[in-house]
Amino acid sequence: MILIDSNVPMYLAGAPHPNKLKARHQLEKLVYEQQRLVTDAEVFQEILHRYVALQRRDSIASVFELLRGLVDEVFSVDLVIMEKARDIVLGYPRLSARDALHAAVMRQHGIAQIFSFDSDYDDLPGISRLA
Repeated sequence: MILIDSNVPMYLAGAPHPNKLKARHQLEKLVYEQQRLVTDAEVFQEILHRYVALQRRDSIASVFELLRGLVDEVFSVDLVIMEKARDIVLGYPRLSARDALHAAVMRQHGIAQIFSFDSDYDDLPGISRLA
């Protein structure tokens, strides 16, 4: 099981960029391997936040649908996850709150891999990053 981070669908849907091609090739490989792809509700919030900040609300629906089509399941975020995120962010000062939240979801659901272009995950034990 592999968690998909918000930057993956945003690169796929975005303007030409080296990570766009990397994202497409990696996803093709994961689908070919029949990997179970998942995400969490906070990833959708990040997409909302980013596209509203960029004043590109017209892109939100298509990126949401792209992500929904990629993943088999979307995990919710509850108080238990938030408490785990708190512990993670306090233990890893370089990690953002959002990244800690995704790591907490991963730990809660026994997910060891994340597909992300964010190298901050590289310092977390028990999590390996695909890029």
